[in-house]
Amino acid sequence: MKAITVEPKIPGSARLDNIAEPDARDGSVLAEAIAVGVCGTDVEIVEGKYGWAPPGQPRLVLGHESLGRVIDPGARTSLKKGDLVVGIVRRPDPVPCANCAVGEWDMCRNGQYTERGIKEIHGFMSERWRTEPEYAIKIDPSLGILGVLLEPMTVITKALEQVFVVGQRSYWEPRSVLVTGAGPIGLLAALRLSVRDIPVHVLDRAETGPKPELVRALGATYHSGSVLDLDFEPDVIVECTGVGSVIADSIQKIGSGGIICLTGVGAGGISSRAVADVAAAAVLKNNVLVGSVNANKRHWYKAAQNLARADREWLSRLITRRETAENFKQALERKPDDIKVVIQFSEI
Repeated sequence: MKAITVEPKIPGSARLDNIAEPDARDGSVLAEAIAVGVCGTDVEIVEGKYGWAPPGQPRLVLGHESLGRVIDPGARTSLKKGDLVVGIVRRPDPVPCANCAVGEWDMCRNGQYTERGIKEIHGFMSERWRTEPEYAIKIDPSLGILGVLLEPMTVITKALEQVFVVGQRSYWEPRSVLVTGAGPIGLLAALRLSVRDIPVHVLDRAETGPKPELVRALGATYHSGSVLDLDFEPDVIVECTGVGSVIADSIQKIGSGGIICLTGVGAGGISSRAVADVAAAAVLKNNVLVGSVNANKRHWYKAAQNLARADREWLSRLITRRETAENFKQALERKPDDIKVVIQFSEI
């Protein structure tokens, strides 16, 4: 069967391969791949920056943002043939650490977790894939190909949970929220925040293209330019760029008692002196920085519910480009108006 594979840490090694059918030992649920979302993690693995193949194997099947159709549900599940499913990405470490032992694998303490398409488990960029039934999330069939947005939705579901848990440290009534970065994670953050009675602002470099209108369609306010140029002090900032200067500016700009949730991983670009300055600003204003990555099963279930409730027309505008497996290299190339690019393996 066709699969997109890479030799981790070898730049330019990605290719469309013919590989064996998935082994039944990989899980009793067999699914036909419909689509796989492409994100910055995939690009960085292809660039050779990181990634780990399964033990004893030279290559890794890419892809962690899945959407599949059940071919064979196996015996130990309520799933049925034809159900649309998404595969959970992370697996708990084998030790396990205290968090993994209770199902909080997104908070793994020893770093020995594994992840599909990233770390030691093949991903979903193959014509067919298997998973254990407990790691298959059934989605609303009316979502169709929009179900491929579930994994990014889980990331923001967990991140916002972190924000509102931390907010309970004292009396807290946020009056404004800023999302930095209008990629898939940032726009889904704006979507989820827009259902709350809090003014939502989104900041991104783009001045044209689909992003400003997508934000305005939520009733939120779109900004381009610098965080420091904003004429208000946000009570919450959901940081989705990973850019060091944006993070530093956010710490300077946020209001007293504010919370910044960091979801992006990217470049640095600020000096140690600047770090000290922004840290002082956080201390003097009782601000909190919290990092958030991945998601556990409760976030996956909640995200599936939230995705099912979302406006389909708005969601469909997030998928700006579809490519075939044969054109995977084009899918990995960033274009100016891209939001979410998907590789489509079969028709929905």
